[in-house]
Amino acid sequence: MKPWCLLLLLLGLSWTQASGHDYRDALAKSILFFEGQRSGKLPPEQRAQWRGDSALSDGSEAGVDLTGGYYDAGDNVKFGFPMAFTTTMMSWSVVEFGELMPAEELQNAAVAIRWATDYLLKTVSHPGLVFVQVGNPVRDHSCWERPEDMDTARTVYSVSAERPGSEVVAETAAALAAASMVFRDDDPEYSRELLEKAVRAFEFADTYKGAYSDDPGLKAGVCPFYCDFDGYQDELLWGAAWLRRASQNDSFLSYIQNNGKTLGADDNINEFGWDNKHAGLNVLVSKEFIEGQVLSLESYKEFADSFMCTLIPESSSSHIQYTPGGLLYKPGGSNMQHVTSISFLLLTYAKYLSKSSQTVNCGSIQVGPASLQLQAKKQIDYILGDNPMKMSYMVGYGDRYPERIHHRASSLPSVSNHPQFIACKDGSDYYKSPDPNPNPQIGAVVGGPGDDDIYEDDRDDFRKSEPTTYINAPLVGALAYFVANPDAGLVLT
Repeated sequence: MKPWCLLLLLLGLSWTQASGHDYRDALAKSILFFEGQRSGKLPPEQRAQWRGDSALSDGSEAGVDLTGGYYDAGDNVKFGFPMAFTTTMMSWSVVEFGELMPAEELQNAAVAIRWATDYLLKTVSHPGLVFVQVGNPVRDHSCWERPEDMDTARTVYSVSAERPGSEVVAETAAALAAASMVFRDDDPEYSRELLEKAVRAFEFADTYKGAYSDDPGLKAGVCPFYCDFDGYQDELLWGAAWLRRASQNDSFLSYIQNNGKTLGADDNINEFGWDNKHAGLNVLVSKEFIEGQVLSLESYKEFADSFMCTLIPESSSSHIQYTPGGLLYKPGGSNMQHVTSISFLLLTYAKYLSKSSQTVNCGSIQVGPASLQLQAKKQIDYILGDNPMKMSYMVGYGDRYPERIHHRASSLPSVSNHPQFIACKDGSDYYKSPDPNPNPQIGAVVGGPGDDDIYEDDRDDFRKSEPTTYINAPLVGALAYFVANPDAGLVLT
């Protein structure tokens, strides 16, 4: 090796070590987070021991059992739309990158997924109805109360033929189908049940088309929190795509081929999250074109390519905003949901391209898998501490992280330390307190800094300080990738 090459290599190794992160620790904590979000009867092996049993009568208003599942964020409502998306993304994380996870964390991830799917199975197990939410959010949000103490209305919301909710039911189908792949080898009977219920849920969503927030009764419960702002059509394609991936049934491929234009596949909207599946749909479906050359799906790769080009600053078609410190930024609050979901897509698409030795044509430049991996690495490393604030945005990771997150259970004393009931308004003093939260919600990733890279660690500023399950879910997959590939994208030339 030439001396100058050796020097560059040594400098590269030195830089990597100096700025490296413990991705395995971050992965473990990103999964542990979900235990702090659990609703229902907690198991003996519960690790987040500051939490207790909660919402044990959920569903009783409707005469059904709807216990379990997850609280979506820092409140005590079980919103079905984001919970299903969270489940889909946790499952996709394992499907794509589970083989890279340490065995213990792969098991923990499967447990986290099953906590969600056990609940989702309950929501689709009653003929003619799908249950989509438990808890009155207006009343819940008027309280600062531990989930263990909840005394607000646990209103049950459902969709039916007369009150359709294609987006939430199709997302539930996607979640169950994706999860069926996670359990295929270790629990084939459970996997079959998930897939069977996924097919039935999808048929329900497709037969009774409509947006759940178009119904006045449902709208009062789901809006403005998780309204369907972008229509239900993308979820139908998303659900069909996951059923195709999980079952390899040609009927779902035909559905995508025959309904793509009608359901807006050509809209090429560069968004991905709980409400808009377009970019994720394009990446997911493009796999079958890239690896299997299903020519009828070529447009999905073209749109996926287009999306990737918008993320590359050097590309002539780049239009995604970045903060001065390099964080991908979209206005509206809870920005880290975009950072983690898009980072996951970057890594997943890079994986597909690598298997077929393909690149992305971004006009004047060709973008290869390593460039996509590097873009994702920059985002994940920013979350973990490589940022102007020199802090981690994951609670419990690193030496400095948010201590006053917008999260009821975390900010109020635990039941074990304060067994006395804390009523709805009695938690206000804890909410207003300048003190750190007494129960660190380990692994929680907050909404993150503003477009100026500034984060104030203010419990009251929920847009920045509230964690959500759908921030963490795709992060699980991204961190799993970097556990095995800590230097991805860092190629000396």
